Amino acid sequence: MNEQAGFTLRGRNPDVLTCIANLSNDEVFTPPEFANRMLDTLAEAWAARNGGADIWADSSARFLDPCTKSGVFLREITGRLIRGLETEIPDLQSRVDHILTRQIFGIGISGLTSLMARRSLYCSKRANGEHSVAKSFDSDEGNIWFERTEHSWDKGRCAFCGASREALDRGEGLETHAYAFIHNYDIKARIGELFGADMQFDVIIGNPPYQSTGGGGGTNDSPIYQLFVQQAVRLEPKFLCMVIPSRWMAGGRGLGEFRAEFLSDQRIRTLVDYENAKDAFPTMGIGGGICYFLWNRDNPGLCESTYHRNGATIGPYPRALDEFDVFVRDKRAVDILHKVLAAGERPFEELVSGDTPFGLATNFTDYARDEMPNDAQVLLYANVGTKRVRGAMAREAISKNAHLIDVWKLFLPVAGSGRERERSGVDVVLGPSIIGEPGSVCTQTYLAAGPLSSKEEAESVEAYLQTRLARFLVSLRKPAQHVFRGMYRWVPVQPWNQTWTDVALYKKYDINETEIAFIEQMIRPMGADRE
Repeated sequence: MNEQAGFTLRGRNPDVLTCIANLSNDEVFTPPEFANRMLDTLAEAWAARNGGADIWADSSARFLDPCTKSGVFLREITGRLIRGLETEIPDLQSRVDHILTRQIFGIGISGLTSLMARRSLYCSKRANGEHSVAKSFDSDEGNIWFERTEHSWDKGRCAFCGASREALDRGEGLETHAYAFIHNYDIKARIGELFGADMQFDVIIGNPPYQSTGGGGGTNDSPIYQLFVQQAVRLEPKFLCMVIPSRWMAGGRGLGEFRAEFLSDQRIRTLVDYENAKDAFPTMGIGGGICYFLWNRDNPGLCESTYHRNGATIGPYPRALDEFDVFVRDKRAVDILHKVLAAGERPFEELVSGDTPFGLATNFTDYARDEMPNDAQVLLYANVGTKRVRGAMAREAISKNAHLIDVWKLFLPVAGSGRERERSGVDVVLGPSIIGEPGSVCTQTYLAAGPLSSKEEAESVEAYLQTRLARFLVSLRKPAQHVFRGMYRWVPVQPWNQTWTDVALYKKYDINETEIAFIEQMIRPMGADRE
């Protein structure tokens, strides 16, 4: 048998797995180069815990990709094992059969991707086919399992993944996006059914689907990658390594419980974070960036955190992940935050309303545009498309926060900057605010900050939120475009008797020259007259 042609799986120009387009925004193929970064991290941790032993020379180690798509992880692991086990199992065919039948396992996320994974791993869509490099399988599937799974609907949502029945209760000819690994009540029992009752994996590794709908991107989308992480932990492998969106660090719909679990888990020993997802996946834009982590079951401790931003690598630094209720990605920012929080001041969050401050949705239209209100009306600030507009509406239609109507306040845009920092390295963070006079309200496009006692106070707050330091503190809790109340938690309330500037704030909080340079390389000026 020709070893190079049959088993190295190298020398192909180009590697087909670098050329495949992603199926959708939630099912992202992992580039081989990035998969190998993760495998290098795994190998280093294995060696550190096993007296320098080489994981790729261990014929008993078992690997599972529970969400395999292109099969890249399994292919790259197999290539490493083929080289590493040469001394122990000299015969090439015997070595390959041992690896593929006893060490390498995968669960496909769809019929198509299971075929792709088998093609990557076995060089054949059938594991027992004529052209398969494995010669010991009895079934077409080999160790890459896939079977159509259905959602468990409960009140219009799947009990396991939260998917919308309206979107995904589909006919048999279409994918259900009900991923087998997370659609069960007992994952250990399910793995036993698929691969054998005594199956225990040393390593679980993969890149799970990110959303629940197959990439529609609509209001029914919910993150599901956290469910794969939690399910994998229940299997208790020695090591767990997954690549997931970084949005969980400070936000994400329904991710509060997962974030608390993740940050408090001292078995997370490595976290590698990319602010711009294109540094990991060159063809994909993923808001908030991407990260991968290594969970080490038997070796809890501090996490080695590395942050990639704008071409620079910060770290690794040993860190306790649960220092705050969200994860501050850059260690340099933590040092500045400590100085600000040490003052023990009231958080600006307490002045900021919740979502939809006056009960008026973004698409509210029952107002007279460009007209000033009479005694029975209030002045409404709204957006039509990207244009700011105002007009008169009935006071009696206001259903929330009546105490903010007849006072001074600030209207804060919910939509801040999007991926500006990922593209250019700097960020404006917040959109320009509007001073709201007594007798004014706003739609859901804005939050309301108040009450404030005068126009002068409102102008002071407005100037403060235009400073780089205030916006820097918001950015530490802002994972993507939108800015909600909780993201103002680390912004301290100031006396509203002056026009605030960064010079004054830097002096107040003893921000040194190095820290100032760091803040100002991250945060773009906003309102030159305020700097």
